[in-house]
Amino acid sequence: MSSTAPSTPASAPLLSSEMLAKLETLDLLSRKVFQGRMKGERRSTRKGRSVEFADFRNYAQGDDLRFVDWNIFARLEKLFVKLFLEEEDLHFYALIDNSPSMEFGDPTKLRVAKQITAALAFIGLIRSHRVRIETLGQSLRRPGPVWRGRQNAWRMFRYLDDLAGNEKTSLLEGVKNFGLRNTGRGIALLVTDLMDKQGYEAALRFLAARRMDAYVIHILSREEIRPDVVGDLRLIDCEDEQATEITAGETLLKAYDRTLQTYLAEVREFCARRALGYLFIDNETPIERVVAETLRRQGLVG
Repeated sequence: MSSTAPSTPASAPLLSSEMLAKLETLDLLSRKVFQGRMKGERRSTRKGRSVEFADFRNYAQGDDLRFVDWNIFARLEKLFVKLFLEEEDLHFYALIDNSPSMEFGDPTKLRVAKQITAALAFIGLIRSHRVRIETLGQSLRRPGPVWRGRQNAWRMFRYLDDLAGNEKTSLLEGVKNFGLRNTGRGIALLVTDLMDKQGYEAALRFLAARRMDAYVIHILSREEIRPDVVGDLRLIDCEDEQATEITAGETLLKAYDRTLQTYLAEVREFCARRALGYLFIDNETPIERVVAETLRRQGLVG
């Protein structure tokens, strides 16, 4: 394969100003109900102390008399307590695969992973959720920072910009370390190409076992989905430098496509069986479409 300079410079902003304006109208949605630590802007199904009325219940000894509905008492001579929807914050975790294979494609899969993470993290920050971004190669003793609030958006963008794609950590080891560092609840996003010779099953099984609403965003490059190669080639694995010699032709490419489609179907079914949200995209899908269509369809944003 020929090697050319990426047309998307690494110094380009991850998200355009137009994209940021569109994200202002969105919020992160969870398929599960979590108990937040601080008040936020997400409406919970739990009853609490916001201004939005939810329901009545009978008064019980010890209830705060400030929440008794005295109008009902005047009519029925019975005590009822007003319940309100509690506004909670949400914890958003993003785990980015920054192995060398993520540097493939134009734009690279790693840049697309950063863009998706940046979009969701930005939504989380402006909605007063807690945001933590880490990589597969993050050490146990050096967890990723936690941000909260719009004022940390540019700090979060700079952190993502500085992430390099050269950490040779296995998918399983990275997900396990992430789980040990982050024992709370919330939305967890794994952005990866799932390229690991040890397989993806054990890592995703471990992720599914966490008390989180977990998603897997699977990114492959157009060249990996539809390789445009022909003739005798020597392919070198960028992660372990193992070489494989092939003769690429129509028959081999058709067999490759069948194998890939079978593999993607297996991953999709594996995730569905374990309640893991699964999204497959190629590296050339515009980030605007990923957020506005794919993530909305999955119910992750709304």
